[in-house]
Amino acid sequence: MADSKELRAKEKQEVAAPVEQTRPGLVFTPDVDIFETDREITLLADMPGVAAGSVDIDLRDGVLTLSGSVKPWEGAEESDVMVEFEIGKYYRRFTLSEVIDQDRIEAKLENGVLRVGLPKAEKALPRRVAVTTA
Repeated sequence: MADSKELRAKEKQEVAAPVEQTRPGLVFTPDVDIFETDREITLLADMPGVAAGSVDIDLRDGVLTLSGSVKPWEGAEESDVMVEFEIGKYYRRFTLSEVIDQDRIEAKLENGVLRVGLPKAEKALPRRVAVTTA
C-alpha cells in the first residue's frame, strides 16, 4: 500500500509579487519541471483548470511570460456547497538566453499541463569535429 504522503497534492502557492496588483483575485505560481536534450529545452507548467483559450504566452526582450486564468465552474443558477479548488490566475516568468531560437518556440496545453518547447539555436547545438592526420 502506498504511503499517504505520496498521495497528497501540493497546495497552490500564491505569487509573491513585489508590486501591487491592479486586478482583484488570487494569482498562483504554477509548478514547473524543466528538462533538456541536445536540441531543446522543455518546460512543463502545471495549470489545472485553465482552458487553452485562457493561456497567454508572451515573449518580449528575452523574457518568456506564462499566464492563464481559471474560470468558476458553477453556473449562474448554482450555489457553492463546498469549494476546495481555488479560482484565480497563474503567472510565471523566465529569462531566456541567446541559446534559445525564439522564433521556433511552440506550446501545447493538455490535461492541465502546459508544455513549452524551447528549441536551441543552431549555433548552440553540439557538433562533432573531424580529426585528420597530417
